[in-house]
Parts: sequence; C-alpha cells; structure tokens
Amino acid sequence: LRAESDPLNDSYSTVRWDASGDEAFFRGGKLASLIEMRDLDVREEIQKLDMMTINFIDLVNENHRAGYGINGRTGVDFFQEYPFVNNIAGNYDRNGDGAFDSTYVFRISGTNTLSAQEQVGLQGTIRLSGPVQDIEVGYFPTDTVEDIVKRINNSGAEVVARLDRDGYLSLKATPAFETENPDFVIRHVEDSGQFLSGYAGLLLQSGPAGAYDWGGEDAVLALRGGVQFAVAPLAHPSGWIRVNREVANDPGTVAAGFGVNGRPAEAGDGTAAIAIAGLRNNPVMIGRLMTFDDYFADIVAAVGLKGEEAALSLETENLIMKELGDLREALSGVNIDEELSQMIKYQHGYSAASRFVTEIDEMLDTIINRMGV
Repeated sequence: LRAESDPLNDSYSTVRWDASGDEAFFRGGKLASLIEMRDLDVREEIQKLDMMTINFIDLVNENHRAGYGINGRTGVDFFQEYPFVNNIAGNYDRNGDGAFDSTYVFRISGTNTLSAQEQVGLQGTIRLSGPVQDIEVGYFPTDTVEDIVKRINNSGAEVVARLDRDGYLSLKATPAFETENPDFVIRHVEDSGQFLSGYAGLLLQSGPAGAYDWGGEDAVLALRGGVQFAVAPLAHPSGWIRVNREVANDPGTVAAGFGVNGRPAEAGDGTAAIAIAGLRNNPVMIGRLMTFDDYFADIVAAVGLKGEEAALSLETENLIMKELGDLREALSGVNIDEELSQMIKYQHGYSAASRFVTEIDEMLDTIINRMGV
C-alpha cells in the first residue's frame, strides 16, 4: 500500500495499491474506520461550520452594505471575504491546463422585487445541482413565492433560496456531497418556465439553452443583465473570517443606520445595527430555516450524539467479545478443580477394579489348586 495526496480532498492522502496504483477500499478494520471518520464525519462537521460562517458573513454584509456609517460612507462590507478565484466573473482553471474551464459562483440574486405571499401564476420545473444528480423542483400557478422558496430548500438540492431584505430572489450554494465537487459553488440552475427568468429576473431565458452551468468559462453570461453575483469563497471560510480592514482602520465606517429615502443615517439611527443583531434569533439559515443559535446548537449536539453512539458501540462490542471469550473458555478451557475431581474418581475406580480382579484371581486359585476331588 502507498498514500497519495488528493488535491480534490483537501490534499488528504488516498490509499492505493502500490503495484497497480488503484485505490484501495476497506470494508473493516482500523484503517477503514480512520478513513471513514476523516472523509465523512469530520468533513461533515467542518462543512456545517463553514455553512454557518459563510451565511453569517453574507447576511451581515448584506445589511451593512445598505447602511451608513457616521462618516457618511455606505456600500462597505463589514467582513472581508477571501474569494476562491481572483477573476471577477468567477472563471477558474480546474484541470490546470492553462485555460478557464469552470465558473465558481456562490450566490446569484435576481433583478425583480418579489412578494413572498404573491401567487406566481406560472408553471414549470426548476433543475438544480444535487448531491449525485440534478434535483427537479416543480411549481404551479397557485404557488406563492414563499411556497417555491420552501420547496427548493426542502428538495435536497445543493442550492438553496431566500428573499433578501429588498425582496430579490437569492440562490446560494451549499457544501457539496461529493469530494470532487467544490463547496459553495452553484453548479447548475435551469427553469423550464418563466419563474427564474421573466418573473424573478435571474436567468436570461428559459429551458436548457438559458441554463446556468458551472462547467465552462463565463457561465455568468447566462444570467440576466444586472444580476448580482458573488464569487465562491476560499475553501473552509470558517478558517478565514476577518473584519474588513476599512472598518477596522476607521470605526466611523461601521454602518449602524439605514437612513431614510436614500439619505445618510443621522446620529442615533441604529436600524442597521438592530437588523444585524436580529439575525441571531431570526430563521435566516437558508435551507434549514433555523436561527444561528438553533443551527449551532444542532451541530454541537450532533457531535455529542456521535460521540455517545461511538462509546455505546464500543461498550457493546466489548461485551460481545467477553461473552465469546467466556464461551470459548467453557468449551476448550481447563478447570483444575473439575479435572482433579475427575482424576480422583478414576483413581478410585481403577483401584476398585484392580481389587475385584485380585479377588477373582484368588478365588480361582483356591478352587483349582486347593480343593481336592
């Protein structure tokens, strides 16, 4: 066996057969458990933390950009994001041949303001990238915008939806199930009807011809003009979060108020700060419709439950091993007391048999040799 670094799995090692170079798969044993823990359990927990972090950054920045600092500045992000690529269109050379072949975009937002309770009056099917294959989400004329958003979030797709503070439909990527797919990258968005194109103002046109797909250069050209999009963040954003240098260097840039009718916020206006503080207890964790507190409590509890399950499994296995060991000893082991008693019993039996034989011998001797005719 040999270990080979895998760039698609955070450069962790893949175990291969040394002779053929094929990946080695293990169904049991210590090595199999270590690989499973690394590639499934630990990876899943890191993805959950990354998911909370990237949404926290995105939502805080959304509110902070709309507010005004005491120095009159606006449109400034509170947290600084580290993009995965330095190309403004998200173009990326995935296979390393020197040419762009993919587009890494995390979020896209439509151009039309929507009302959550408004019936769309449209019918079609939305196709979104999923864990293994694309997920289809149907919508109908009697559905409201909120119905479609919830249906997307409950579909199991690796793209989730929400209406931002201004009422624009926002699609965001989630962590990927397959290790070969990057986290927080929207891979496919398609609509057979008019909801994502004409209604939400997100895609340029309906059908496969107007689909957004990450597997090519300049995939953002499939989006309608004026659509806001954000390049995918650097891998594991929970390890790279930091306050924007502009805010850190000048606290007057902290946008505490939204202002009124496009005018800068006046002193004492804390509407933006209240909105940001309210993110903690509002159901803003898209996809799971939970608050940040609930989401964090859930992932911490999940770790605790996995630990408890592992401890119970170990205890059960130890009891099974003990029972099997006792059974083996009962079948093949030697009990000294029992064996000694058996030896004494056989010794007495042998002694009694020898005495019987002696008596018979003496009796025959007397009859034959000592009794006259």
